[in-house]
Amino acid sequence: MVKKHLPLVVVALCVLAAPVPAWAYIGPGSGLSAIGAAFALVASVVVAMVGFVWYPLKRVWRRLTGGRRSSAPETR
Repeated sequence: MVKKHLPLVVVALCVLAAPVPAWAYIGPGSGLSAIGAAFALVASVVVAMVGFVWYPLKRVWRRLTGGRRSSAPETR
């Protein structure tokens, strides 16, 4: 049964893999919105990665140096 449908599958894959030009237009409003959304996505991923790396390193640095959490004087 597999051999019977093999030529059909090969032809279907060739048709689906063939490039087709897309004659599309993105207006300035939607284009700038798409660019802004892509920039915001990249920026949020970068900020999240920096946060996951920076804050644990900051805690380790404070433990090693014996630094205090804030510069405000204690009120005891």
